[in-house]
Amino acid sequence: MKGRKNRARFSFFGYVVYFIAIAAVVSVAFLVYGFISDMQWGKGTVAAVLLCCILFLALLCTGADVLRRKLMVERPVRKILEATDRIAAGDFSVRLEPSHAYVRYNAYDEIMENLNSMASALSQTEVLRTDFIANVSHELKTPLAVIRSYAEALQNGALSVEERREYAQTVASAAARLSVLIENILKLNKLENGKILPEMRSADLSERLRTCVLQFEEAMDRKQQELECDIDEITAVTDASLLEIVWSNLLSNAVKFTPPGGKIGVSFKREGEYAVMQVRDTGCGMSAETGAHIFEKFYQGDTSHSQEGNGLGLALVKKVIDIIGGQISVESEEGKGSIFTVKIKIESI
Repeated sequence: MKGRKNRARFSFFGYVVYFIAIAAVVSVAFLVYGFISDMQWGKGTVAAVLLCCILFLALLCTGADVLRRKLMVERPVRKILEATDRIAAGDFSVRLEPSHAYVRYNAYDEIMENLNSMASALSQTEVLRTDFIANVSHELKTPLAVIRSYAEALQNGALSVEERREYAQTVASAAARLSVLIENILKLNKLENGKILPEMRSADLSERLRTCVLQFEEAMDRKQQELECDIDEITAVTDASLLEIVWSNLLSNAVKFTPPGGKIGVSFKREGEYAVMQVRDTGCGMSAETGAHIFEKFYQGDTSHSQEGNGLGLALVKKVIDIIGGQISVESEEGKGSIFTVKIKIESI
């Protein structure tokens, strides 16, 4: 808005200058006519002199206008066209220098600033796209290599039944990990492109959360983890299916990062107009530096568990929370565990 006000003020100043220039030309023409009319010249001579004067003034104005257009129109337009050509060719490093100070910006200067902002945004998007492709390629390569290696090993007729069973389980585990990766990539892509939108319906959130917790009961039993639940009855109008993505990923991480014999706590409470869900664990925890990046795609703070995930779970969680208008926070300390808190604004039925 400020830039447009400055541009309007500068344009008004330009109109004033243009008006003064026209007035000066007309005044000079009248002065010349007054001067030559006092001469003892014939009418033909006066007309010829006056015509020459008018032609000279017209030529002078035309030259001034040509110079003005070259400096104020053609030059900035050429710069803009060259910049757009470079951007279209994939060079997002291009930056344009406006021709005037900020307080004297005209329309071309604003276009240049907008092009700079667009090029900067495209540059960041290109970096993210390149990183995403590199990360996806890396994540796909590992399970595919495992599947290929063990599939070739299974063709060995000298393998025992136990070895075949072990190799087959490894192939199945790698295939499952690959399937989860692809599923998460597709979900994240749909969420980021607005292809999955919240469907607000009445749902028994407490029952949906209990069902979600039960899905991890077997994994907790294998690691002899202790589970503590404190779930209030909350029925509300919200998107329960999207919330299940949040709950499942938080519970999965709690099970993954909590050592055998550790404790996992799940609570679900109504606090005013919010439903607050907490997942607590006594796992490895994380540093403040790691905590600042955990919601980024493919980021894995604890590489010792890299074979158990792909770094997309918490990115999905954050995207879902943003879509449904909630809040998520984490408290963690290395060696003592983590507490994830999710607050969702709900409408009671």
